[in-house]
Amino acid sequence: MATGTTLQKAIELVTKATEEDRNKNYEEALRLYEHGVEYFLHAIKYEAQGEKAKESIRAKCCQYLERAEKIKESLKKGKKKPIKDGESDSKDDKKSDSDSDGDDPEKKKLQNKLEGAIVVEKPHVKWSDVAGLDAAKEALKEAVILPIRFPHLFSGKRVPWKGILLFGPPGTGKSYLAKAVATEANNSTFFSVSSSDLVSKWLGESEKLVRNLFELARQHKPSIIFIDEIDSLCSSRSDNESESARRIKTEFLVQMQGVGHDTEGILVLGATNIPWVLDAAIRRRFEKRIYIPLPEEPARATMFKLHLGNTHTTLTEEDIKELGRRTDGYSGADISIVVRDALMQPVRKVQTATHFKKIRGPSPKDPNVIIDDLLTPCSPGDAGAIEMTWMEVEGDKLAEPPVTMNDMLRSLATSKPTVNDEDLTKLEKFKEDFGQEG
Repeated sequence: MATGTTLQKAIELVTKATEEDRNKNYEEALRLYEHGVEYFLHAIKYEAQGEKAKESIRAKCCQYLERAEKIKESLKKGKKKPIKDGESDSKDDKKSDSDSDGDDPEKKKLQNKLEGAIVVEKPHVKWSDVAGLDAAKEALKEAVILPIRFPHLFSGKRVPWKGILLFGPPGTGKSYLAKAVATEANNSTFFSVSSSDLVSKWLGESEKLVRNLFELARQHKPSIIFIDEIDSLCSSRSDNESESARRIKTEFLVQMQGVGHDTEGILVLGATNIPWVLDAAIRRRFEKRIYIPLPEEPARATMFKLHLGNTHTTLTEEDIKELGRRTDGYSGADISIVVRDALMQPVRKVQTATHFKKIRGPSPKDPNVIIDDLLTPCSPGDAGAIEMTWMEVEGDKLAEPPVTMNDMLRSLATSKPTVNDEDLTKLEKFKEDFGQEG
């Protein structure tokens, strides 16, 4: 769901909540407040409008959460009428609140900060959308889907994997696989965390954030914690690194496999392009280390198909296979850029055309309606060519030129692979020493 839509949904929910609150339907108001805040947090996570917008949404969240807490407290005590905003119920309440809360306000603040890492909307990426990578998919199904679907299989000595590291060149689909896990593990909570979610400028707060992340995961289990670019948080410990960086790593180690910490029902999924910089102790805690390689020829051909989707093209099955053959050394991300550039070629043809001719074809507004006077770019020498520019063509009369093999080859000539041989050698070496093939 796009941010704009998520934000709109959040506003709708809290507006309804305020209405129910005013009408004294407190249980419904509480449900709507909490639901609305979830959507707000999702919007913060993927908000593209800068820090100011995020800050204003955060302030609103706190306001609605406070109100929801007041209603919850009051409903718990069986009162018919919740206390007003900003008021306490009685002296006794004040006393009991201060006694029971202790450090809780701070803990609550940290947990609220982390709530944004919970993916509220499923990303809708299915296993079938991921081309190739069969071994990686099987390992993830074994670690995530099977224990959720058939918990009785994983009892006694047979326990599911607690940590999986996906490593490989950039653009090979590590994060995309994580999205597929989030979609397919439908009744588990998916935390998508980046280093910025866990690093704070305040002394001691970063490790508390790590601790609270795992605490939240335990509260919402079964849960998956996905940490992209994990090397930025857990690189090798050295004498000249900062105290704060060392403490974050230590907290990670303790939370992932420390004494007295229940890690049942929690999977930590890490992704990195440079696995050799990871700390040895962190590496050990990722029991499965799966290499996500550059795609093979059949997978590359499938990727071309997936990225082209239902675009109007003249490409044959043989053309697709040929493109797969010609893109040795290209990552999935490189292929998507080739296709995106090729999809722009018809637009460029329209822009540079000096002549158009009339053809019969489906209306751009309604593909079921066939019209006779559509215009398409052509050579000046073509029969029926009319001298005109795209500015003179009516919006609903332009026929979309198909994407051709020549367009694909032209884009291929200008888009080069981004993965270098030196990095591939290092990744292969890491796979031989510590990993397994994906």
